[in-house]
Amino acid sequence: MTIAEQLGTGGSLLWGAPMLGLLLGTGIFLTVRTRFLAWRNLGAALRLLTGPQARETGRSGISPLSALMTALASTIGTGNIVGVATALTAGGPGALVWMEISALFGLTTKFAECMLAVKFRRPGEASGGPMVVMARAIRPRAAGRALGGVFAFFTVLASFGIGDMTQSNSIATALSAAFGTPVHAAGLAVAALSLLVTLGGIRRISRVSSVLVPVMAGGYLLVGLAVIAGNWRRLPRALLAMLACALSPRAFAGGAAGAAVRYGVSRGVFSNEAGMGSAAITAAAAGGGRPAFHGYVNMTGTFFDTMIVCTITGLAICCSGVLGTPDPLTGRPLDGAALTIAAFETVLGPAAGALIALGIVLFAFSSILGWAYQGETALRYLTGGRAVALYRLLFTLGAYAGAVGRLETVFSLSDLCNGLMALPNLVCLLLLSGTVAREMAAFQPELERQTPRRGRKRVQTL
Repeated sequence: MTIAEQLGTGGSLLWGAPMLGLLLGTGIFLTVRTRFLAWRNLGAALRLLTGPQARETGRSGISPLSALMTALASTIGTGNIVGVATALTAGGPGALVWMEISALFGLTTKFAECMLAVKFRRPGEASGGPMVVMARAIRPRAAGRALGGVFAFFTVLASFGIGDMTQSNSIATALSAAFGTPVHAAGLAVAALSLLVTLGGIRRISRVSSVLVPVMAGGYLLVGLAVIAGNWRRLPRALLAMLACALSPRAFAGGAAGAAVRYGVSRGVFSNEAGMGSAAITAAAAGGGRPAFHGYVNMTGTFFDTMIVCTITGLAICCSGVLGTPDPLTGRPLDGAALTIAAFETVLGPAAGALIALGIVLFAFSSILGWAYQGETALRYLTGGRAVALYRLLFTLGAYAGAVGRLETVFSLSDLCNGLMALPNLVCLLLLSGTVAREMAAFQPELERQTPRRGRKRVQTL
């Protein structure tokens, strides 16, 4: 058995039903313990984004809104285009419903990890993340430091895998297929641009992300909505098929019959990264505001990533009528980018391929920027700030290598590292769930003052 096969087997075992159950179960537990405040306050959290406090930078030089855009840069990636299509092919239209369900509970998970990262960052520092939370808040201290070290180590590895090489490969593949761009040229361009941005640290990354994320996501949503509008007659039937597939008894069965639940939950988790802990690293870089304020601001990232962007992709595919269409070359059902392109072609014609390729390029490059900061911060935790220059150099070389190489081993290693990141983070969230509930309840009066709404009833808290 090759190394790639061994890693793939390990990743498959790690990301099986127990792991997905732990991720979803943690979200359910936190949501119930906090009395569904994340759900009840989602509208208020979205209104926080338009307030002045979301744009205050403080001593860190990074505003909560910029930190959110940087976190979204890493989560809104090729999974929003390719991953959704893969989930629908493997799990049927009901997989999209289960993506939404996992995102609903992921709201509280994302709130918890980001709030804790701000609450337990070291005094006077505008950086941190789950590794610092574990080291400072978990007792005994030795266990907390060990968990923090494990999390940081696998975050660094994951940044090279899912955050760098695989994204660069997606860019090179998309440009080559749509425009005939040589993969070497694409790799050099990605490497040079990523180095140029990451050399400026979190401030430059956040500035670029604050422009790139709204433009790329907004443009993609407009195109996706046009595809849905062009197929509006099929939309009611598609929605009924999604619900029937998601809620039928077969959806909860084992084997192939349970694919809607399995692929929907797993794709949702991979898309919004709730429970992974990566977004908390970026959240800790923002200045100003109480910890719960940062939790609510960053919680909206799950809403935008899965409930908006992934939903548009999924609906465009489901109402276009192309789901299940066989590939003319292989005879197997269309999957991945090919399925999304086929859906967009029903309205946009031949231009769909170029538009999807451009979307993949922008989404993947933004993921590279977000993960560069997260990986570098984890390395600083492990080394005390040493080897940062070496990390940036290796990260740049990884972008080029990913564009020109075959990545079976890297993909398998990425899955494994992502799972090994999530495990200590979920343990930390469960151990500190009481702190999460108390912070959320204590912030409720201030949240209601900051986000007034006519006719709003006061929410009863813990």
